[in-house]
Amino acid sequence: QMLQTPSSNIMDILSRQPGVSQVGSGPAVSKPVIRGLGYNRVVVLNDGMRQEGQQWGDEHGVEIDELSVQRTEILKGPASITYGSDALAGVIHFITNLPVTEGVVKGNVYSSYQSNNGQYGLHANVAGNQAGFNWNVYGSTKSAKDYKNKWDGRVLNSRFNEKNFGGYFGWNRAWGFTHFIVSGFNQNVGMIEGERDESGKFLMYPESTLERVATKSDLESRKVEIPYQNVQHYKAITDNSFNIGQSRLKINAGYQNNLRKEFGHAEHPDETELAFDLKTGSYNVQWLFPEKNHWQTTIGTSGMYQTNENKGEEAIIPEYSLFDMGGFVFAQKFLDRVTISGGARYDSRSVNSKALEEDNELKFVPFKRSFANFSGSAGISYRPSDYVTLKANVARGFRAPTLSELASNGAHEGTNRYEYGLQNLKSEKSFQTDLGLHADYLHVSFSLSAFYNRVSDFIFYQRLGSAFGGDSLVVKDGEELEAFQYNQNNARLQGLEAVIDLHPHPLDWLHFENTFSIVRGRFDDAVDDSRNLPLMPAPRWISEVRLNFASGVKGLSNVYALVEMDRSFKQSNAFTGFGTETETPGYSIFNAGVGADVQGKRGTLFSLHLAAQNFTDVAYQNHLSRLKYTAVNEATGRQGVFNMGRNFSIKLQVPFSFSKAE
Repeated sequence: QMLQTPSSNIMDILSRQPGVSQVGSGPAVSKPVIRGLGYNRVVVLNDGMRQEGQQWGDEHGVEIDELSVQRTEILKGPASITYGSDALAGVIHFITNLPVTEGVVKGNVYSSYQSNNGQYGLHANVAGNQAGFNWNVYGSTKSAKDYKNKWDGRVLNSRFNEKNFGGYFGWNRAWGFTHFIVSGFNQNVGMIEGERDESGKFLMYPESTLERVATKSDLESRKVEIPYQNVQHYKAITDNSFNIGQSRLKINAGYQNNLRKEFGHAEHPDETELAFDLKTGSYNVQWLFPEKNHWQTTIGTSGMYQTNENKGEEAIIPEYSLFDMGGFVFAQKFLDRVTISGGARYDSRSVNSKALEEDNELKFVPFKRSFANFSGSAGISYRPSDYVTLKANVARGFRAPTLSELASNGAHEGTNRYEYGLQNLKSEKSFQTDLGLHADYLHVSFSLSAFYNRVSDFIFYQRLGSAFGGDSLVVKDGEELEAFQYNQNNARLQGLEAVIDLHPHPLDWLHFENTFSIVRGRFDDAVDDSRNLPLMPAPRWISEVRLNFASGVKGLSNVYALVEMDRSFKQSNAFTGFGTETETPGYSIFNAGVGADVQGKRGTLFSLHLAAQNFTDVAYQNHLSRLKYTAVNEATGRQGVFNMGRNFSIKLQVPFSFSKAE
């Protein structure tokens, strides 16, 4: 499915799932949003371990090598019972390492190219399994120059490059398994400012002594220019499952180090303006009791210890240490047509924020905060027939405020704003109800999910007003930045997701699938005359006609062809308080794809996938694109830059394998 979906990155693929969207800051930086909630409200896992990488920042993406991902799991709704703080909206789990069949060594070489920004990707992996000892090794590289659209031309400094590696080794035996996993992620990504001259041409190094108009060679270059960030993320994980009698003990523990550097001074290109050194040790232990009287019970504990150091010339958040731990119990009862589930959890988090002096002034005052929360859930699934499933669920989740929300004080190159924290913020607490229906008949499949989510003490940022009227501005290094501060207000979100797939018999190769998602978020009390929550995705309808042929064409298998309309409706419910957001017009994008596996005498020789995204070349801005709010183009009067235009792509995957007998 990931190979067959027309997309520019893995978040594009996930955002096609109902209820899932993304906050974007260019093709290399995007963050998942589930049912209108993102950032630290979504827990991202990689091979069972919680991903920690300064995810509070707009321009901070997910530091995972997408070319290595073999499977992705999405859990929508509060999942705090299993995962603790931050799983308020849900969980996305990227799985990279999967054991292969016993006695087999297999691998693949993958390459891709995209026409719009000249993006290429190369990936290779080889994995084996001999007598229960299994292993995998992979390496990837990606590179892209500036993307383009018909209104902006090439968008200066939207380029990026990556070099990644990873793998694992371990044993699978009758007693269970133990795996040791390592990975390294290294990305250089440009930060888009959107500054242009009076004629609408992009400016290199704006507001510096080196300022000049970008030339054609500048816009065709792959070299990342100031401002940019270098992100390195290293992980070591031990993932274990032990069969103890009829019970099972699961242990996932690991260490990760996120090194994020931002370079913003054109006159001093080697000067590290911001540098974060985030170290995190985490664990998740679960004991699964044997099933008794149709009851399956699990108890567990999870937590982490985290430290963050500032190693740059400036600091936007203080150095801190964080300790987090919690315990839970979860149970399910399986009957003939009914499954009942429920559980409870208690968590405690303590934060120790350190002092910092800058230019002989105290920039960050030291403080300590502690947060403790209960969470719980109860649900029922009922199958009145073999074709229909009904579900209902209630869940209480929570999220402790981040250090950036509590104590930030500094300028952010990638967001074009100056941020202030608020030290007395409370934990967010969510109470969500879900109702769902799924029906799967011979000619049609249908699902409908509706939810209502009440969030107490919802944390958001807003523009600060000046005492003299207008916006509050902070001058930093000669640049005027708008000032923002975090705040809280009670909120509620409600929405629904629907999917219908028509596959009429005997035309089993034909699928007509439609998905629709909508979420509405509102504050209880208006903020500067606006009651709309910020960063709410627009209603979205995706309609696809797909032809699938598993066989029947000589020399080919898994042949498919598709045409897709991706319609985002107008988002007129923007958070307009203090001019924080603007409304976004609706737009329709058309995509297409075709592909197949080419067969030889001994199996698949290669897989080829061709795709066209936005082939009508629509100029649009997604409501969740942070690039909407970059500088105004004085030549056209349009604010910000627009998303990627027409893009053709090709993906080629060449598998290989041999067994022990060979």
